[in-house]
Amino acid sequence: MIFSTKHIILLKFESIKKNIMKRMKQLLLIVTVLVAFLSTAQETKNFYATMSLQDAKELKQDMPAGIEILAERRNEAAVYLTPEAGHYVHEKVLVHGPGYIYKASAEDAIAAIHKDKPVISNKMGAFTISEDAIVNAALDLVNTQNIEDQILELQNYGTRYHNRASATQAAEDLKTKWETMAADAGRTDVSVRLYNHSGTNMPSVIMTIEGSEEPLEFVIVGGHLDSTSNQGNNDAPGADDDASGISTITEAARTLFEVGFVPARTIEFMAYAAEEIGLVGSGEIAQEYSNNGVDVISAVQFDMTNYNGSANDISFITDHTSGTLNSFLMQLADHYNASGPHQISYSTSLCNYGCSDHASWTNEGYMASFPFEANFGQHNPNIHTPDDTFSVSGTADHAAKFTKLCIEYLIETAKSGNLSVDEHLADTITLIVDNGNLEYNLEATGRSFTSLRLYDMLGKTSMETSVSSNIGTVSLQNVSAGIYVASFVTENNTLVSKKIVVK
Repeated sequence: MIFSTKHIILLKFESIKKNIMKRMKQLLLIVTVLVAFLSTAQETKNFYATMSLQDAKELKQDMPAGIEILAERRNEAAVYLTPEAGHYVHEKVLVHGPGYIYKASAEDAIAAIHKDKPVISNKMGAFTISEDAIVNAALDLVNTQNIEDQILELQNYGTRYHNRASATQAAEDLKTKWETMAADAGRTDVSVRLYNHSGTNMPSVIMTIEGSEEPLEFVIVGGHLDSTSNQGNNDAPGADDDASGISTITEAARTLFEVGFVPARTIEFMAYAAEEIGLVGSGEIAQEYSNNGVDVISAVQFDMTNYNGSANDISFITDHTSGTLNSFLMQLADHYNASGPHQISYSTSLCNYGCSDHASWTNEGYMASFPFEANFGQHNPNIHTPDDTFSVSGTADHAAKFTKLCIEYLIETAKSGNLSVDEHLADTITLIVDNGNLEYNLEATGRSFTSLRLYDMLGKTSMETSVSSNIGTVSLQNVSAGIYVASFVTENNTLVSKKIVVK
């Protein structure tokens, strides 16, 4: 057979092309292996930590080569662990949470157990119940479908193990989602940032609603964004642990935006990185806040909220938490959730050392609580496996109860801001909203009034009308449903205000 010059050139081109493709495949294989090696490198390294002294001694008996006890003090130990020992603690000793707190060096671990524990701040004055109108309106807005959608969205990353690219992507996507929620609500007092860590490449996500009156006082809720699996961290959907907690606080934030809540104190929503390897994200954040003297009123952790494993809805963890804050959360449930459509039942349980991110705040001297999905031991048995999927529960009804508690805690602890109803004489006026009308009685004030102004929860004037007597009725037919502040104005421009709910 005789080949033309053109044919020979084409054959040579095909040969070169095949060579290039072969080399590209080889290169791709090398890159894939390298990425896999780098992504699992941290999983194969020994590391330093602190843990319960009792657990450390038991681990030394079970896995002598897996742990070196560097120092002991009181009921804690500074240790050097193999990855296998870390997994053993994670799964066998504690079942929920890592069971240890990661430290960057031996010196840090030893210093941590010798550091005198700070006295937990006790700000009883911050815990009162007075915001019934806006809390009840917000509870009615909780959307279970939103919680389900968010859980599935996080589950669909496949894994959010802290050193996987999908974990960082999940953090970046959550930042965008939170920013979009705030923008859609027209909130200029909200900012969202990524918090970069030294102990992990995965960032935490922090959304801040700046307080209108006490911006340097912080009220915090959080959950961890990462996931893990004892059967390989490339398949760790983490639907309950802890996509449920992130979805719980996300829906709480959305609800506060919808109801127009403006806090007096600053509120922060935190999605922590790398909880599953020793509370890394929350530990670094809490330590920075403590070092900088940030005034955190209290912090509540939402880690696993959607598995209904016990007779009661919520189990308040009583170890490594604040009894004062736990008591306040129970009072909120008694006040808002004793009966009716928002009913919540509760009990108490223990969770042990390094159980979840609340411990990071407790260790820095802040009041922290951890409302959990069930009594310890009755929680979701599928966590830390590829079977931790939304299908286990099939509904987000249980998580919605935690969203309601979260809303109650945030509103009552942060309180209403620049539209507060505590102005002078507020208790002397009577306002009733009925059939699209506002019925008012101002006789007990002993003042004369000239007008009524209605403000929405962002401070915008929704309606203004004159009043000719201290007893009367004003039509609200043209006012949209929502929470408003009704301010009656005297001749010398003194305001007497109360919140009302227009349905």
